[in-house]
Amino acid sequence: MAGGDGLAVFGCAGCGAVLTAAVSEVALPVHLRDTHWERLHPPLLEAGTYAVDPEPYGPPWRTWEEFGAQEAAARGIFAPSGNLSDGPSDTILLAPGDMRGTRLILERAAGYCMGIDGRDGPNLACLSCDLPVGTRMDDCGCWQVVRLLPQAIVRLPGPPERPVMDWPELLATGALGQRLSEYQDIPAGVALAHVVAAARGCPVEVVSGSVADLFGPALIALLPGREGVKRLDLAGPGLGEPATELVLVPVHPQTGEMWQPHGGGVAVPVEATLWAELAFPSHRTRLPAVGGLPTGVERDDPLPPHPWLPFRPSGDAFRYTLARMPAVLEPWLRGIYDGCSSLPGTAPMV
Repeated sequence: MAGGDGLAVFGCAGCGAVLTAAVSEVALPVHLRDTHWERLHPPLLEAGTYAVDPEPYGPPWRTWEEFGAQEAAARGIFAPSGNLSDGPSDTILLAPGDMRGTRLILERAAGYCMGIDGRDGPNLACLSCDLPVGTRMDDCGCWQVVRLLPQAIVRLPGPPERPVMDWPELLATGALGQRLSEYQDIPAGVALAHVVAAARGCPVEVVSGSVADLFGPALIALLPGREGVKRLDLAGPGLGEPATELVLVPVHPQTGEMWQPHGGGVAVPVEATLWAELAFPSHRTRLPAVGGLPTGVERDDPLPPHPWLPFRPSGDAFRYTLARMPAVLEPWLRGIYDGCSSLPGTAPMV
Protein backbone atom coordinates (compact mmCIF):
# COMPACT_ATOMS: atom_id res chain seq x y z
CA MET A 1 0.00 0.00 0.00
CA ALA A 2 1.73 3.17 -1.17
CA GLY A 3 1.99 6.17 1.11
CA GLY A 4 1.57 9.76 0.06
CA ASP A 5 1.46 13.38 1.12
CA GLY A 6 -1.49 14.73 3.04
CA LEU A 7 -3.98 13.04 5.31
CA ALA A 8 -4.87 9.44 4.54
CA VAL A 9 -8.27 8.28 3.35
CA PHE A 10 -8.46 4.50 3.09
CA GLY A 11 -10.65 2.81 0.52
CA CYS A 12 -11.67 -0.70 -0.45
CA ALA A 13 -9.17 -2.54 -2.66
CA GLY A 14 -12.04 -4.41 -4.28
CA CYS A 15 -14.21 -1.54 -5.49
CA GLY A 16 -12.50 1.71 -4.43
CA ALA A 17 -15.29 2.78 -2.03
CA VAL A 18 -14.27 5.18 0.75
CA LEU A 19 -13.94 3.36 4.08
CA THR A 20 -12.58 5.99 6.48
CA ALA A 21 -12.56 9.64 7.36
CA ALA A 22 -9.39 11.60 6.62
CA VAL A 23 -6.83 10.56 9.25
CA SER A 24 -3.31 11.61 10.19
CA GLU A 25 -0.58 9.09 11.04
CA VAL A 26 0.72 9.03 14.62
CA ALA A 27 3.14 6.82 16.53
CA LEU A 28 1.88 3.38 17.55
CA PRO A 29 0.64 3.70 21.16
CA VAL A 30 2.81 1.78 23.61
CA HIS A 31 -0.27 0.82 25.64
CA LEU A 32 -1.59 -1.25 22.71
CA ARG A 33 -0.27 -4.59 24.01
CA ASP A 34 -1.73 -4.52 27.51
CA THR A 35 -5.17 -3.85 28.98
CA HIS A 36 -7.11 -3.97 32.23
CA TRP A 37 -9.05 -7.21 32.31
CA GLU A 38 -12.87 -7.11 32.43
CA ARG A 39 -13.06 -3.34 32.06
CA LEU A 40 -14.52 -1.34 29.17
CA HIS A 41 -11.75 0.67 27.52
CA PRO A 42 -11.75 3.91 25.52
CA PRO A 43 -10.65 4.06 21.87
CA LEU A 44 -6.98 3.22 21.42
CA LEU A 45 -6.45 6.22 19.15
CA GLU A 46 -7.77 9.77 19.05
CA ALA A 47 -10.37 10.54 16.40
CA GLY A 48 -8.75 11.64 13.15
CA THR A 49 -5.57 9.58 13.61
CA TYR A 50 -4.23 6.19 12.58
CA ALA A 51 -1.18 4.06 13.32
CA VAL A 52 0.50 1.07 11.68
CA ASP A 53 1.16 -2.07 13.74
CA PRO A 54 4.20 -3.90 12.33
CA GLU A 55 3.58 -7.06 14.38
CA PRO A 56 1.30 -9.86 13.13
CA TYR A 57 -2.12 -9.84 14.74
CA GLY A 58 -5.20 -12.04 14.67
CA PRO A 59 -5.90 -15.72 14.01
CA PRO A 60 -4.45 -18.19 13.49
CA TRP A 61 -2.53 -18.28 16.78
CA ARG A 62 0.40 -20.60 17.46
CA THR A 63 2.27 -21.45 20.62
CA TRP A 64 5.87 -20.38 21.22
CA GLU A 65 6.93 -24.03 20.91
CA GLU A 66 5.26 -24.29 17.48
CA PHE A 67 7.15 -21.23 16.25
CA GLY A 68 10.50 -22.16 17.74
CA ALA A 69 13.07 -19.71 19.03
CA GLN A 70 14.66 -19.05 15.64
CA GLU A 71 11.43 -18.16 13.80
CA ALA A 72 10.19 -16.10 16.76
CA ALA A 73 13.46 -14.15 16.86
CA ALA A 74 13.10 -13.40 13.16
CA ARG A 75 9.79 -11.74 14.10
CA GLY A 76 11.45 -9.69 16.84
CA ILE A 77 10.45 -11.85 19.82
CA PHE A 78 13.45 -13.16 21.75
CA ALA A 79 11.92 -14.90 24.78
CA PRO A 80 8.85 -17.11 25.36
CA SER A 81 5.81 -14.84 25.20
CA GLY A 82 2.64 -16.93 25.18
CA ASN A 83 0.68 -17.61 22.00
CA LEU A 84 1.86 -15.69 18.93
CA SER A 85 -0.17 -14.53 15.97
CA ASP A 86 0.29 -15.90 12.48
CA GLY A 87 -2.05 -13.24 11.11
CA PRO A 88 -1.24 -10.27 8.88
CA SER A 89 1.43 -7.68 9.68
CA ASP A 90 1.19 -3.91 9.14
CA THR A 91 -2.52 -3.62 9.94
CA ILE A 92 -3.88 -0.06 10.00
CA LEU A 93 -5.33 0.92 13.38
CA LEU A 94 -8.09 3.55 13.70
CA ALA A 95 -10.72 4.72 16.15
CA PRO A 96 -14.05 2.97 15.34
CA GLY A 97 -15.74 6.34 14.84
CA ASP A 98 -13.49 7.09 11.84
CA MET A 99 -14.89 4.18 9.83
CA ARG A 100 -17.25 4.73 6.88
CA GLY A 101 -19.12 2.45 4.47
CA THR A 102 -18.72 -0.88 6.26
CA ARG A 103 -21.03 -3.45 7.82
CA LEU A 104 -20.49 -5.96 10.60
CA ILE A 105 -20.16 -9.61 9.54
CA LEU A 106 -22.52 -11.02 12.17
CA GLU A 107 -21.26 -14.59 12.05
CA ARG A 108 -17.81 -13.27 13.05
CA ALA A 109 -19.01 -10.97 15.83
CA ALA A 110 -18.26 -13.18 18.83
CA GLY A 111 -16.79 -11.82 22.04
CA TYR A 112 -16.17 -12.51 25.69
CA CYS A 113 -19.07 -10.70 27.35
CA MET A 114 -19.67 -7.03 26.41
CA GLY A 115 -18.69 -6.72 22.76
CA ILE A 116 -16.56 -8.10 19.94
CA ASP A 117 -13.00 -9.31 20.48
CA GLY A 118 -11.98 -10.30 16.94
CA ARG A 119 -11.50 -13.98 17.76
CA ASP A 120 -12.98 -15.09 14.43
CA GLY A 121 -10.86 -12.86 12.22
CA PRO A 122 -12.01 -10.01 9.96
CA ASN A 123 -15.56 -8.96 10.92
CA LEU A 124 -16.05 -5.77 8.86
CA ALA A 125 -17.02 -5.88 5.18
CA CYS A 126 -17.23 -3.16 2.56
CA LEU A 127 -20.86 -2.11 2.06
CA SER A 128 -20.37 -1.75 -1.69
CA CYS A 129 -18.74 -5.06 -2.62
CA ASP A 130 -18.83 -7.17 0.59
CA LEU A 131 -15.05 -7.66 0.70
CA PRO A 132 -13.82 -8.32 4.29
CA VAL A 133 -11.62 -5.31 5.04
CA GLY A 134 -10.86 -5.34 8.75
CA THR A 135 -11.64 -6.27 12.33
CA ARG A 136 -13.45 -4.22 14.94
CA MET A 137 -12.81 -4.86 18.65
CA ASP A 138 -14.64 -3.27 21.56
CA ASP A 139 -15.15 -6.03 24.15
CA CYS A 140 -14.21 -5.58 27.79
CA GLY A 141 -10.47 -5.92 28.24
CA CYS A 142 -9.93 -4.61 24.67
CA TRP A 143 -8.96 -1.19 23.44
CA GLN A 144 -11.70 -0.01 21.09
CA VAL A 145 -10.06 -0.16 17.68
CA VAL A 146 -10.50 -1.17 14.05
CA ARG A 147 -7.68 -3.03 12.30
CA LEU A 148 -7.78 -2.69 8.52
CA LEU A 149 -6.14 -5.46 6.49
CA PRO A 150 -3.32 -4.00 4.37
CA GLN A 151 -4.11 -6.28 1.41
CA ALA A 152 -7.80 -5.27 1.45
CA ILE A 153 -7.41 -1.48 1.35
CA VAL A 154 -5.90 1.25 -0.80
CA ARG A 155 -4.88 4.77 0.13
CA LEU A 156 -6.95 7.48 -1.55
CA PRO A 157 -6.07 11.17 -1.96
CA GLY A 158 -6.85 13.22 1.13
CA PRO A 159 -6.65 16.83 2.37
CA PRO A 160 -3.33 18.42 3.41
CA GLU A 161 -1.53 16.85 6.35
CA ARG A 162 -1.69 18.50 9.76
CA PRO A 163 1.66 19.99 10.82
CA VAL A 164 3.81 18.12 13.33
CA MET A 165 3.83 20.00 16.64
CA ASP A 166 7.19 20.76 18.24
CA TRP A 167 7.78 20.06 21.93
CA PRO A 168 7.04 23.59 23.20
CA GLU A 169 3.73 23.55 21.31
CA LEU A 170 2.82 20.12 22.69
CA LEU A 171 3.40 21.37 26.22
CA ALA A 172 1.73 24.75 25.73
CA THR A 173 -1.44 23.43 24.09
CA GLY A 174 -2.04 20.67 26.60
CA ALA A 175 -1.75 18.02 23.87
CA LEU A 176 -0.05 15.78 26.44
CA GLY A 177 -3.23 15.54 28.51
CA GLN A 178 -4.34 12.96 31.04
CA ARG A 179 -6.67 10.99 28.75
CA LEU A 180 -5.14 7.64 29.77
CA SER A 181 -4.32 8.46 33.40
CA GLU A 182 -6.05 5.35 34.77
CA TYR A 183 -4.12 3.17 32.29
CA GLN A 184 -0.70 4.77 32.81
CA ASP A 185 0.55 1.61 34.53
CA ILE A 186 0.94 0.18 30.99
CA PRO A 187 3.41 2.76 29.57
CA ALA A 188 5.07 2.72 33.00
CA GLY A 189 5.72 -1.02 32.59
CA VAL A 190 7.16 -0.41 29.11
CA ALA A 191 9.44 2.35 30.46
CA LEU A 192 10.58 0.14 33.36
CA ALA A 193 11.73 -2.51 30.88
CA HIS A 194 13.80 0.07 29.00
CA VAL A 195 15.34 1.35 32.25
CA VAL A 196 16.35 -2.15 33.31
CA ALA A 197 17.88 -2.91 29.90
CA ALA A 198 19.76 0.42 29.86
CA ALA A 199 21.18 -0.23 33.34
CA ARG A 200 23.07 -3.27 32.00
CA GLY A 201 22.68 -5.16 35.27
CA CYS A 202 23.84 -2.31 37.52
CA PRO A 203 21.68 -1.13 40.43
CA VAL A 204 19.72 2.06 39.75
CA GLU A 205 19.32 4.95 42.18
CA VAL A 206 16.30 7.09 41.31
CA VAL A 207 16.35 10.80 42.11
CA SER A 208 13.68 11.47 44.72
CA GLY A 209 10.27 12.58 43.54
CA SER A 210 7.58 11.20 41.28
CA VAL A 211 9.97 8.94 39.34
CA ALA A 212 11.26 7.35 42.53
CA ASP A 213 7.72 6.82 43.78
CA LEU A 214 6.77 5.01 40.57
CA PHE A 215 9.88 3.03 39.66
CA GLY A 216 11.91 2.85 42.87
CA PRO A 217 10.38 -0.28 44.47
CA ALA A 218 10.58 -2.33 41.27
CA LEU A 219 14.15 -1.27 40.49
CA ILE A 220 15.31 -2.19 43.98
CA ALA A 221 13.78 -5.65 43.53
CA LEU A 222 15.05 -6.16 39.99
CA LEU A 223 18.56 -4.73 40.28
CA PRO A 224 19.84 -5.26 43.82
CA GLY A 225 23.42 -4.46 44.76
CA ARG A 226 25.72 -1.62 45.77
CA GLU A 227 28.44 -1.59 43.11
CA GLY A 228 28.32 0.43 39.88
CA VAL A 229 25.17 2.35 40.79
CA LYS A 230 23.61 4.38 37.96
CA ARG A 231 21.38 7.34 38.75
CA LEU A 232 18.07 7.95 36.97
CA ASP A 233 16.17 11.20 36.50
CA LEU A 234 13.85 12.97 34.06
CA ALA A 235 15.09 15.06 31.16
CA GLY A 236 13.31 16.76 28.31
CA PRO A 237 11.67 19.95 27.05
CA GLY A 238 11.12 22.43 29.84
CA LEU A 239 13.34 20.45 32.23
CA GLY A 240 16.82 20.46 30.78
CA GLU A 241 19.26 17.63 31.47
CA PRO A 242 20.34 16.38 34.90
CA ALA A 243 23.84 15.05 35.50
CA THR A 244 22.76 11.42 35.75
CA GLU A 245 23.82 8.30 33.89
CA LEU A 246 20.25 7.47 32.78
CA VAL A 247 17.63 10.01 31.71
CA LEU A 248 13.94 9.37 31.05
CA VAL A 249 12.93 11.30 27.93
CA PRO A 250 9.57 11.62 26.15
CA VAL A 251 8.64 10.02 22.84
CA HIS A 252 6.89 12.36 20.41
CA PRO A 253 3.25 11.22 20.10
CA GLN A 254 3.07 12.04 16.38
CA THR A 255 6.46 10.96 15.06
CA GLY A 256 7.50 8.32 17.59
CA GLU A 257 10.94 9.95 17.90
CA MET A 258 12.65 10.37 21.28
CA TRP A 259 13.61 13.78 22.61
CA GLN A 260 17.38 13.77 22.27
CA PRO A 261 19.61 14.84 25.18
CA HIS A 262 22.87 16.60 24.44
CA GLY A 263 24.72 15.44 27.54
CA GLY A 264 26.29 12.12 28.37
CA GLY A 265 23.30 10.38 29.93
CA VAL A 266 21.76 7.33 28.25
CA ALA A 267 18.28 8.24 26.97
CA VAL A 268 15.46 5.94 28.08
CA PRO A 269 12.15 6.38 26.19
CA VAL A 270 8.89 7.13 28.02
CA GLU A 271 5.42 7.61 26.54
CA ALA A 272 4.88 11.37 26.36
CA THR A 273 1.73 11.61 28.47
CA LEU A 274 3.29 9.62 31.32
CA TRP A 275 6.46 11.70 31.04
CA ALA A 276 4.45 14.93 31.31
CA GLU A 277 2.58 13.56 34.32
CA LEU A 278 5.89 12.78 36.04
CA ALA A 279 7.64 15.97 34.96
CA PHE A 280 4.84 18.45 35.67
CA PRO A 281 2.55 16.97 38.34
CA SER A 282 -0.44 19.08 39.25
CA HIS A 283 0.07 20.85 42.57
CA ARG A 284 -3.05 21.44 44.62
CA THR A 285 -3.38 22.98 48.06
CA ARG A 286 -5.82 22.22 50.84
CA LEU A 287 -4.97 25.36 52.83
CA PRO A 288 -7.86 27.68 53.81
CA ALA A 289 -8.53 30.35 51.19
CA VAL A 290 -10.05 33.80 51.78
CA GLY A 291 -12.55 35.31 49.37
CA GLY A 292 -13.59 32.13 47.56
CA LEU A 293 -11.74 29.23 46.05
CA PRO A 294 -9.14 30.15 43.44
CA THR A 295 -8.56 27.96 40.39
CA GLY A 296 -6.88 24.67 41.28
CA VAL A 297 -7.81 24.66 44.97
CA GLU A 298 -9.77 21.63 46.12
CA ARG A 299 -12.64 21.63 48.57
CA ASP A 300 -12.34 19.26 51.50
CA ASP A 301 -15.85 17.88 51.10
CA PRO A 302 -16.13 15.21 50.04
CA LEU A 303 -12.66 13.74 50.34
CA PRO A 304 -11.14 12.63 47.03
CA PRO A 305 -11.39 8.88 46.35
CA HIS A 306 -8.47 6.89 47.70
CA PRO A 307 -7.04 4.21 45.39
CA TRP A 308 -7.31 0.70 46.78
CA LEU A 309 -3.88 -0.20 45.38
CA PRO A 310 -0.78 1.98 44.85
CA PHE A 311 -0.01 2.98 41.28
CA ARG A 312 2.66 0.62 39.97
CA PRO A 313 4.07 -0.26 36.53
CA SER A 314 2.26 -3.06 34.71
CA GLY A 315 4.08 -6.37 35.11
CA ASP A 316 2.52 -7.68 31.89
CA ALA A 317 3.72 -4.68 29.87
CA PHE A 318 7.18 -4.97 31.46
CA ARG A 319 7.56 -8.61 30.47
CA TYR A 320 6.04 -8.12 27.00
CA THR A 321 8.54 -5.35 26.27
CA LEU A 322 11.54 -7.31 27.54
CA ALA A 323 10.61 -10.25 25.30
CA ARG A 324 10.97 -7.99 22.26
CA MET A 325 14.43 -6.70 23.14
CA PRO A 326 17.46 -8.55 21.70
CA ALA A 327 19.21 -7.81 25.01
CA VAL A 328 16.96 -10.38 26.73
CA LEU A 329 19.17 -13.05 25.12
CA GLU A 330 21.94 -11.98 27.53
CA PRO A 331 21.97 -14.22 30.64
CA TRP A 332 21.62 -11.40 33.20
CA LEU A 333 18.49 -9.97 31.56
CA ARG A 334 17.01 -13.37 30.68
CA GLY A 335 17.29 -14.22 34.37
CA ILE A 336 15.23 -11.15 35.23
CA TYR A 337 12.69 -12.02 32.54
CA ASP A 338 12.29 -15.61 33.73
CA GLY A 339 11.99 -14.58 37.37
CA CYS A 340 9.53 -11.69 37.09
CA SER A 341 6.21 -13.54 36.88
CA SER A 342 5.42 -12.12 40.33
CA LEU A 343 7.46 -8.96 40.63
CA PRO A 344 7.48 -6.71 43.70
CA GLY A 345 6.86 -3.09 42.82
CA THR A 346 4.70 -3.79 39.76
CA ALA A 347 1.02 -4.27 39.18
CA PRO A 348 0.03 -7.96 39.27
CA MET A 349 0.32 -9.96 36.07
CA VAL A 350 -2.79 -11.71 34.79
